[in-house]
Amino acid sequence: MTELLLLLVIAILSYALIRQHRAQKLLIQKQKKRNREVRREALMERDQLLDALGDAFLLVNEISQIVFANAAARKLVKGRKLSGRSLMEAFIDDQLSVAIMKCIRTGKPMQERVVLHSTFSPLGAASNQGISAWVIDAAPLKTIGNEELTRVVIRDVTTEYLSDQVRRDFVANASHELRTPMAIINGYLENLLDDGLIEDHALATKFLGTMRKHGQRIARLVEDMLVISKMESGESIALNRDDFLVMDCIQDVVDRLELMIEKQGSVISIIIMPDDLTLNADRFYWTQILFNLVENALKQNPTNGLEIKIEAKAVDGGINISVSDNGVGIPSGDLPYIFKRFYRVEKDQVKSEIKGTGLGLSIVKRAVEAHGGEITATSQPGQRTCFMIRLPVNLDC
Repeated sequence: MTELLLLLVIAILSYALIRQHRAQKLLIQKQKKRNREVRREALMERDQLLDALGDAFLLVNEISQIVFANAAARKLVKGRKLSGRSLMEAFIDDQLSVAIMKCIRTGKPMQERVVLHSTFSPLGAASNQGISAWVIDAAPLKTIGNEELTRVVIRDVTTEYLSDQVRRDFVANASHELRTPMAIINGYLENLLDDGLIEDHALATKFLGTMRKHGQRIARLVEDMLVISKMESGESIALNRDDFLVMDCIQDVVDRLELMIEKQGSVISIIIMPDDLTLNADRFYWTQILFNLVENALKQNPTNGLEIKIEAKAVDGGINISVSDNGVGIPSGDLPYIFKRFYRVEKDQVKSEIKGTGLGLSIVKRAVEAHGGEITATSQPGQRTCFMIRLPVNLDC
């Protein structure tokens, strides 16, 4: 009886232990499952946070293999898989991979700017820009365990780089443009004063006339620089809008250029449809736009026989204004750049003593865009060159 009771107690205890073991096992399994869920949620939250970054973000291991790439990084490669690839596979230009591997090799944080002169983004996606600039910010990442990771941030600073480049080019070009007429003026002054030529009335008059032309060139350059600087400052141009007849504005431009037109024997024809076509815009800027276009045609074609046609027509959806001529034209290789600041089309036929400032067409483009319009240029050298301006019905912008 006693043995039977003892066996019964042992059985009950064994059953209790088995149940307790099963309960503990289930508890451990639930805890592991919960831990996996927590880890999954943490990874999802991490990915969401990193995907929200505007900059490309990568995690790279000690053998230069990408173990994580956020949405911005994937966007650069148009969805191509990055995880599992080496840096050399991921980047077309080795300037980028070398910069990152420098951090991996030394174990020290680094930040480096890389300028790429190509038509590709750093990760291989096609770009419309011929040049791009990127800041590579990399640093070792402290992790739990033995895995050594490096976090990499790739920031697109192309806009800032190009803006700085434009400012540097602007200063360099402006300095060059000012230096030439200043040197001529100072040279003539030295001849007049130091060489005693001021007593020679005819020669002094000739020198002073040349000096005045170059002085006017400096004044025009400074005025154009102020206008273009204001237009490109990032602030919206304050337009003084008013209704005016397009014909009146064109006639004002022709009257201002009358001496140049007569001297060169050029012919100006004007077509306005309807006759009372009206613009609600800033007449000051439109006078500048048309003046620069007509003057540019005259300067590029100083020989006799130039025909310039100015047309303004109301069309469905807006107004088209064009200035065309039958002059020497613009080579196709120059057309994409003619609206850039200080860009000049060099022609052997043009022998003008006083060149333009190189800012006229740049001012035209920005003034047109300030009114919500667009300007394009086409040219068949020796036949027809045309600048076409298209304006929407509503010029408010």
